[in-house]
Amino acid sequence: MMSSAEKRKRVFDRNQREMEASVNVVERILGYKFRNWKLLEEALTHSSFTEGVSYERLEFIGDPIISLAISNYLFLAYPQLDPGHLSTLRAANISTEKLARVAVRHGLHRFVRHNAPALRDQVERFVDAVALENHSVVAHGGSVKAPKVLADIVESVAGAMYVDVGYDLEELWKNFRGILEPIVTPEDLEQQPQPVTALFEICQKRGKHVEIKQVRNETESMANVFVDGEIIASATSVQKDLAKLEAAKIALNRLAYLVPRTSTRPCCSNMNFYPDEDGNMIIEGAKHRLHELCENKKWPKPVYRIVKDSGPSHEKRFVCAVEITIEEEERILQMSGYEKSRVKDAQNTAASLMLMALLGQ
Repeated sequence: MMSSAEKRKRVFDRNQREMEASVNVVERILGYKFRNWKLLEEALTHSSFTEGVSYERLEFIGDPIISLAISNYLFLAYPQLDPGHLSTLRAANISTEKLARVAVRHGLHRFVRHNAPALRDQVERFVDAVALENHSVVAHGGSVKAPKVLADIVESVAGAMYVDVGYDLEELWKNFRGILEPIVTPEDLEQQPQPVTALFEICQKRGKHVEIKQVRNETESMANVFVDGEIIASATSVQKDLAKLEAAKIALNRLAYLVPRTSTRPCCSNMNFYPDEDGNMIIEGAKHRLHELCENKKWPKPVYRIVKDSGPSHEKRFVCAVEITIEEEERILQMSGYEKSRVKDAQNTAASLMLMALLGQ
């Protein structure tokens, strides 16, 4: 009969073999061979896994190192940007949302050692949500809040590499930059302005007062957007930040008439906005206009898909997303619309929001 000590040793040996195999795979993902592979083992060990050294110290050094490396890159790449815009651009590139998507894109989450079932569930929900984004740049968060552990992994791996290259920042950047791609650019931020910031800027220019009030019950947070004392948008989410973000997006859509339409292109001139039954401002014939825009740009035609359906069969509700491929930039843009009882209407809201984003409506 096997003793307790022998059982523990067998489990330890098995875990060690699995970790060594994981280290080999992650090294291939990174395209970098560690001189001290124990550093990478530590970088992939969550604090809930008590049989190994936690990644927390490596995360501590990796966090500011990524920030400094990105700062250097942006400073040299965009000499025309002022400090305020550089700070905004850096924040988008080192945010939890951005780094969590880096972890998922390269599959790093599959190699973390932990003993936390709740953590696994959070990561799986986020991974599923990212899969629907088709890996396009998401500058300010998607439908599911990014688990901090995923950003921690990227920071701890960067910290491990930084130590392994002898604390050489230039060498780190040379080896780690590819993992952080795609780097968020000023053009990305222009196409995806921070919804809350954009809302306040638009209203300020029009002399309107904005206030976002949030309340929370036992299970979720609700954000209400007031403009000049009148509520114009509401959204709920388990996470407070996501509720606020979604409410701001809805408010921006409903306030689209405040933004001057300056385009003179045939496909987008004389656009007519109308409120749907939920009060969302929609572009009349949005699907047709979006198709025309893609033809004029020589882009592939838009692709629509259902990303959510809910309710009983006789009262189905649908959310659709539209994707546009910009081949010359090797980018795919995605926009989700509002929930509707008909797929056609759900597609039209997605097309409306995509047009507004592309044309500055």
